[in-house]
Amino acid sequence: MQPHATLRIHGDAIAENTRRLAAATDATLMAVVKADGFGHGHAALRALDAGATRLGVAGIEEALPLRWTGVSAPILSWLNPVDADAASAIRNDIELAVPSIAHLGAFATAAARVGRRALVHLHVDTGMARDGAEAAEWRPLCELARAYELRGLIRVVGIMSHLARADEPGDPLTVRQRLVFDAAVRTARRRGLAPRFSHLAATAATLTDPSTHFDLVRVGAGLYGIDPSHTTELRPAMTLTARVTKVRDVPAATAVGYGSRYITDRATRLALLPLGYADGIPRSLSPDASAFVRGRRVPLAGTVSMDQLVIDVGDAGVEPGERVVLFGQGDAGEPTIHDWARWAGTIEHDIVTRIGPRVHVEDAA
Repeated sequence: MQPHATLRIHGDAIAENTRRLAAATDATLMAVVKADGFGHGHAALRALDAGATRLGVAGIEEALPLRWTGVSAPILSWLNPVDADAASAIRNDIELAVPSIAHLGAFATAAARVGRRALVHLHVDTGMARDGAEAAEWRPLCELARAYELRGLIRVVGIMSHLARADEPGDPLTVRQRLVFDAAVRTARRRGLAPRFSHLAATAATLTDPSTHFDLVRVGAGLYGIDPSHTTELRPAMTLTARVTKVRDVPAATAVGYGSRYITDRATRLALLPLGYADGIPRSLSPDASAFVRGRRVPLAGTVSMDQLVIDVGDAGVEPGERVVLFGQGDAGEPTIHDWARWAGTIEHDIVTRIGPRVHVEDAA
């Protein structure tokens, strides 16, 4: 039985994007595969065959399955609570970001219990007031890290931070953050630390600002065809399709869906698709939203329901069982994730990471 809805993952696009991003820098390339590879699953690991040499994830719980399935590349996990399972991370050579003295102490204690050094990246906040050590904590954090190094409990592999406005090339805040980061690295080195990697740039800065590249760049969105700076055309790596479950021919002035917000302006054919906001389709789509069938774009008709949505196919003669493209790579004129993000008033990252588990996933290449 064919699935009602299918998400095709284009591994060749991930590989192509990785090569393009690797060519944009002299720094080591880390492929960020958090959130199940931004919704792209194990296909995200194609980046390791195309120029990336390290992986990045958010939590330890994302890192461990990668190691258990045979991934040998270095993996950094940078978002964990103080009481995270650092011992398992250390046993499996997972590198850990350290955003506070409390985290450092917890990870050193876990290292002593395991009998192996914890590999850490000290994380400094350079202007986001989010994760990372605050300015007042940075010097003592570096001093304590050096003390733990001398005791054989940790090794500082890197120093890291995040940029707030790298998607706005030339913004003065990026310059300020780079200078603050430079100073933080100097502080760490003066305390006796010798990190192999200093890293600040993600996708947007990798594509637009070589001064932020340092020793390593962390590329996530770009692998999957998303450039937050909108300066570079990358290949989307995801196509979402659904099969028509029902059609009906209706006269003009027919109200469609909850709230009757769509009224047909002519006699037309409506096609029902078995996808809704429970599957990741944004309920907040604008009236401009469309799908693609029989070589043309057709409008979404009415409010997106939990499990279904309607498209107005006009005189296209669409029949039950036909496959409709919600978004894809754009090569044939179909909507892309950029279109869907615009229609939903959000960013592309939100679109690709929200597809639900009822949608069948298959690898296209």
